[in-house]
Amino acid sequence: MGRKICRLLSVLILVAIVAICIPMTVPRLMGYEVYVVVSGSMEPAIPVGSALYVEAVRPEEVGPGDVVAFYDRGAVITHRVVENHVVEGEFITKGDANAENDMEPVAYGALIGRMGLQVPFLGSVMAVCSGTKGKIYLASAVLGAVLLLWAGKLLDRDGEPKG
Repeated sequence: MGRKICRLLSVLILVAIVAICIPMTVPRLMGYEVYVVVSGSMEPAIPVGSALYVEAVRPEEVGPGDVVAFYDRGAVITHRVVENHVVEGEFITKGDANAENDMEPVAYGALIGRMGLQVPFLGSVMAVCSGTKGKIYLASAVLGAVLLLWAGKLLDRDGEPKG
């Protein structure tokens, strides 16, 4: 019985680790960049702590109402497009929570892409897991799962009936 409990706990831990890592890795394989929302400029539509999945698009494909990610002085900003000025090669953007449009237009060259999906709260989990402490926690959990499997095998050796 103890062996089965150890195996079950080990499998549950490993499944949880995989479930945490999939949203950070698989979308990248499908061409999406993943970002974490750290400011409230897009609330309530996109809350702080959300995970944003951004796909690369041609600037001409972006229309009013689309949410885009772009570079601004080294930072990644996510705002809604108000206007796409194709001739000038720039967007007019605005954060949903802001009263006015952004002061400066966004040049096409600064565009990262258009938001394909956003998942509230997932970004906070991803931020923790991708940091040094999070990686230590994940590695410790894997080690714990391996130790549980090892403990289960020891229970087998100590004369517990196998089954």
